[in-house]
Amino acid sequence: MADEDSAGPRDVSRGVPGAPAPDEASILPGVRKVAPLEPFRWLARGWDDFRHAWKSSIFYGVVFALMGWLIVLVFRNAYEYVWGLTTGFLLVGPFFATGIYELSRQRERGEAVSLAPTIDIWRPNLGSIGMFALVLGVLLLVWSRASLIVIALSFPDEMPSLQGFMENALSPRNLEFVLAYFAVGGFFAALVFAIAVVSVPMMLDRNTDGIVAALTSLRVCRENVLPMTVWAALIVILIGASFLLWFAGLVVAVPVIGHATWHAYRALVE
Repeated sequence: MADEDSAGPRDVSRGVPGAPAPDEASILPGVRKVAPLEPFRWLARGWDDFRHAWKSSIFYGVVFALMGWLIVLVFRNAYEYVWGLTTGFLLVGPFFATGIYELSRQRERGEAVSLAPTIDIWRPNLGSIGMFALVLGVLLLVWSRASLIVIALSFPDEMPSLQGFMENALSPRNLEFVLAYFAVGGFFAALVFAIAVVSVPMMLDRNTDGIVAALTSLRVCRENVLPMTVWAALIVILIGASFLLWFAGLVVAVPVIGHATWHAYRALVE
């Protein structure tokens, strides 16, 4: 009888509970577990990147702020659309922040930080990043429609004004509207967060396809439930505060979150 070891190395992962399948392990990168408060460190490093490359970073923050003001201007007579589209910032943000990720990568590599190369940095992986952006865009449109339906059902007689949105949201009389609106919105936000938290930085850095990136992002969230919850809460707080400042806060908040997202990706994906 031939010696068992002479047949070559054995697959030690076979039959081990919780071990990834061979095909999965060969395609998907490893995922690290981090401490629950690690997102605060990402945010601090994001702020450091922002300070180091503030001129280039602010360009992207201004673009986001202008997008918010443009939405309000275009739909100034249809406030119900403003609510859905402005909150949709959280859905399409991962794609539009691609240039911010590149700024952090430039600094990480010790290169001179420059805005110009980041404008079309998505082109080397256009197919994957473009398809992922399309998916985010579709989710934004679906969310906008769902937002409109919730508002229409909650206020059948008259749509509330944009100025009165926070009053309606905070009023105990409209508790059912608040619960329904944020439950639906929370579902879409959680879905996008789960599939996109490290996806775009990964596609930018490794030229992977969208499926591998999204699966890796889901594994990151599965293995780091508490840290990802903290990270999501920090993003919501910063973006929400920026909305209360009539989008002016996005000039700083978006770049800092974008830079921090790059560091989150580097910390979470092997």
